[in-house]
Amino acid sequence: MKVKALSVVISLILATPLCANAQTDISAIEARLNALEQRATAAEARAAAAEQKAARLEQLINSNSLSKTDHVKTVGMEQRVAILEKQSDEAQAKVNIAQTQLNEIQQKQSAQLASTKNKEGTGFFSTNTNWGDLKLYGDVEYNIDAASKKGQLTSMRMMPGNQKDFDDNEKWSLNGRILIGVDGERELKNGNYAGFRAQPMADMTGKMNLDDAVFYFGQRDKWQYKIGRYEAYDMFPLNQDTFVEYSGNTANDLYGDGFGYIYMMKEGRGRSSDGGSMMVNTHYNDWYFELNALVEDGTSVFKDNEYHGRKLDNRKNVIYMRPVVAWQKDNLTIAGAIDANVINKAYGYDDENGKFQDQSRRTGYGLTVKWDTLANDPINGIVANLSAAYLDAKDENDFSIGSNVLWRKFQLGYIYAHNDIKTYYHKNGNSSGQNDTYLTLNPGKYNINTVFASYELPNILTMDNFKTYLGAYYSRIDGKDDINVNSSDKDRYGARIRFKYLF
Repeated sequence: MKVKALSVVISLILATPLCANAQTDISAIEARLNALEQRATAAEARAAAAEQKAARLEQLINSNSLSKTDHVKTVGMEQRVAILEKQSDEAQAKVNIAQTQLNEIQQKQSAQLASTKNKEGTGFFSTNTNWGDLKLYGDVEYNIDAASKKGQLTSMRMMPGNQKDFDDNEKWSLNGRILIGVDGERELKNGNYAGFRAQPMADMTGKMNLDDAVFYFGQRDKWQYKIGRYEAYDMFPLNQDTFVEYSGNTANDLYGDGFGYIYMMKEGRGRSSDGGSMMVNTHYNDWYFELNALVEDGTSVFKDNEYHGRKLDNRKNVIYMRPVVAWQKDNLTIAGAIDANVINKAYGYDDENGKFQDQSRRTGYGLTVKWDTLANDPINGIVANLSAAYLDAKDENDFSIGSNVLWRKFQLGYIYAHNDIKTYYHKNGNSSGQNDTYLTLNPGKYNINTVFASYELPNILTMDNFKTYLGAYYSRIDGKDDINVNSSDKDRYGARIRFKYLF
């Protein structure tokens, strides 16, 4: 913990002079722009005055009121006119030079701004050297929550011998984190590039965590390879920030044994605390291809390392292979993916006869469709998502389908999930230790229905980088056929106020 904190402090100290230098460069450019504008204005004024004087003198020369005796004066006036015209031409030339210099500086400044905007977030400072660009930025996210006691719905946890406190007591909580991101990238004229991203986070409880930590390289708009900690393609997007507790944002603790499971193709997506990922992706016309590999302790997917009533024993790391194919045309995007563990006998348990029972077979399939007109019409545009996912696992099949629509900063969504659990093991109350015995049960099928909504409040304090979201959800589980769920365990609900500040 001390090492992490010291690293953050050292990074900020090193960043300070870079920030100062970047600010000095911007101030110098602004000063040059102001000086050139003043010179151009003064030159234009002198040219206009000279032209006016020349015009008045020409009028006097051509006037019939001039007599022949004034011939000498007329010659003098013509000489003055010639001098004034020459001065006017010189002033106009200076105006043209000043305007050219002004245009060149503005073009350079516009190019730098465009290059910065093409990256995620502008950052509060960005510096450019021969070794590439370096950017520092931040993301503050704090929540005020009110929710029922558990995020996941109880299906089998109330069986005799497995009693726990699952009453529907209300809970209030404050949570959140501050993220400080550092991005570095270098790109050559031929399109070759390499870069990194590090995003340490400090949460409200005083712990230090990490969002992304990734290194990547490739050729712009052609291919890319990345390795580290990150999230792959989202196959079940919930869109605008919402408060669906069991959605999960990493590959860990997604499956709570004995609870309803909303499968969203996240198990092999990445950001695991027990492993890392690598990916290769490419573009071809309207097509996008991605192959991600997550290597980790496979039992980390299961909370408390439990699956169907059994404690899992990890024998070797799993490898989740996750190919994604996406097609985008105008406002429409369609993507399909497979999320599968390709390592056999990675984890499981020893039965009463001492035989190892493999539980690591898990293969998921997903399809998602997106319609997005928000970029073309920021006021009345909509973002609509429709997603489906199916999991074929050992003694269990899960299916989920979800949709959500965002319009005028208000979003409404719905998720339906079906769990078909073929086998569940219940420990015999008279057994203990290595001599545990289990009863094999057939818990059956469950349906879960969830409705969620969110709304982004208008600009707070007229700051476009400060946003406030209101979110809520209601979820209910029901047993199918002869399966009954206790009424106290059927529903879950929650509400949230989220403060989001980007810099």
